[in-house]
Amino acid sequence: MKSVNLSCVLSFAVAVAAPLSFAEKAFGAEPDKQFFQSVEGKWVGPGEIVAGKYKGTKFTCNFNGTTPDGKTGMTLDGDCRVGVFTQKMSATVERKGREGYKGNFMGGSSGNGLDIIGGNVVDTQKVVFTINRNQLNGVMQARIPDDNSMTVTVAVRVNKQLVPVIGMSLKRVDTVEVGSIAPN
Repeated sequence: MKSVNLSCVLSFAVAVAAPLSFAEKAFGAEPDKQFFQSVEGKWVGPGEIVAGKYKGTKFTCNFNGTTPDGKTGMTLDGDCRVGVFTQKMSATVERKGREGYKGNFMGGSSGNGLDIIGGNVVDTQKVVFTINRNQLNGVMQARIPDDNSMTVTVAVRVNKQLVPVIGMSLKRVDTVEVGSIAPN
């Protein structure tokens, strides 16, 4: 049971991380598109569960971010590791017209993950999404202080207050593999 719960918490963390990582600035594009375009690329970094039953659990994640053609949003695929255990992680967020942002992590609440049920891009450096799974409600906030780093905080609602439960710090990594040989 503990591994199932930890998997759900990690998928939540990844989902949080997903809509966050962003760097490429599209000249003249609206802030939402600029924010999501900056997710493109490879991201790695540590995270920690800072409250609740698994408080103190540390994990490391690797993500590849992409944006959909002709739509506003992003997909983040990768995995997170806790000790010797690795869990595949996936998150997708898209703007759905007047409904706002919708998406899912790890298959959404009908699977092992969470639903994104709303939210907005505050500016080109910050996004806030409303998340939900059954009776669990909360928010995920991602902040990108520069083109190569991102911080993510996930908070859940407990007795009408938002309590931070997960924190992550991701760095953009070079796409050139170490030891690669340039073509002649």
